[in-house]
Amino acid sequence: MNMQISDVMAPPAPRSLGEMRLPMVMMRDILLKTIFRKNVDTVTQIARAICLPAPVTQELVDLARNQRLLEATGTLHAGAGNEMGFQLTEAGKARALDALGQSEYYGAMPVPLDIYAEQVRRQSIRNIQITRDQLHGAMGHLILPDALLDHLGPAVSAGRSILMYGPPGNGKSSISNGIRDALGDRIYVPRAVEYSGQVITVYDPIVHCAAEELVDDPHSLRRISGRYDTRYVLCERPTVITGGELSLSMLDLVYNPTARTYQAPLQMKSTGGIFIVDDLGRQEEPPQALINRWIVPLEEGKDILALQSGEKFEVPFDTLVIFSTNFHPNEIFDRAALRRIFFKIKIDGPSQEDYLRIFALVARKKKMPIDEATLIYLLKEKYPTINNEFANYQPVFLIDQMIAICEFEGIPHQMTPELIDRAWANMFVRDEDIQH
Repeated sequence: MNMQISDVMAPPAPRSLGEMRLPMVMMRDILLKTIFRKNVDTVTQIARAICLPAPVTQELVDLARNQRLLEATGTLHAGAGNEMGFQLTEAGKARALDALGQSEYYGAMPVPLDIYAEQVRRQSIRNIQITRDQLHGAMGHLILPDALLDHLGPAVSAGRSILMYGPPGNGKSSISNGIRDALGDRIYVPRAVEYSGQVITVYDPIVHCAAEELVDDPHSLRRISGRYDTRYVLCERPTVITGGELSLSMLDLVYNPTARTYQAPLQMKSTGGIFIVDDLGRQEEPPQALINRWIVPLEEGKDILALQSGEKFEVPFDTLVIFSTNFHPNEIFDRAALRRIFFKIKIDGPSQEDYLRIFALVARKKKMPIDEATLIYLLKEKYPTINNEFANYQPVFLIDQMIAICEFEGIPHQMTPELIDRAWANMFVRDEDIQH
């Protein structure tokens, strides 16, 4: 049977408890906790709650019945295909409460870390070959020099690390988002993984954008569930964007002492996708310290995390890391760190020709009529005052300012030298001493 549901190989559904490779007591306890918390009572309902195929769930139910933790209610549910109902025995309730005291985790059965690592390899970001057309299509709204795409294309296809640097306001963040949009395919994200008896939740609806769930039509002969392991969620390739708030502690496992479970750190949630560190150099930790934390993952394709007990373990690191900074790289990194970042791409301000193209594009989009005399005034009188340093953000800024002024004055949208003067005054702050 072909397991291709999305663009990557789907994780095959387990066919028996033996294939699960999880501790039997852990599986049984998650079953009991889920029945206790979710009040599900037929094998079909339980299977959906713990995200396992019905035959595997049945094996687990039989195991719990043999241990006198579950019992049949003796009633058949007409609405559930005349299925037998089950309930916890008194011993089962006691065991569920005891297990909840050790860990609040219930619901989807976790995926063992080594099985998850196999899936990461199947859907690796390094398997993606991106074309110039895909990249151009995702960034069509940006006016970029061809030479920039020449550098970006191989960098994205390699799935390694990229450092984008250059003056502010030239679209480094927009380019990062364009790279994300160019990827365009889907991968399978585990709801939770298991290591050493500990549960680490990975799927996060804030980070992961789930594709539509495949739901069986009860009247159809063709069953679509069971074609892949529903302990995973089919998602767009994830993108995690952090800025000045990024700290080294965010790259560690997050332990919840109340629930006694772990949550995956940001870079693990971005596995198979993109991790964008925007505004590098604005964080509390120096850039060199942040890069040092990434050295092993970037070079070896694995990250090292630690449990509360101090035990360290490896997780796959399969992420395209994009660093974006307004500083010159030599100011914030030593040579060893720079050597480890695979691609270094300067994002410069536009040429005068590209600047005018951006200006015309923005004006058309915002329905602002272009006045040639005003544009000549802008280029001849205003830009020389800032050494003709053009930036991609400036056309949007100036046109938005002129629109705001026109609306305030109650006049039709227009551009004039006087309106340019007023808009320009808001783009820069004059150097002056202010008395405190």
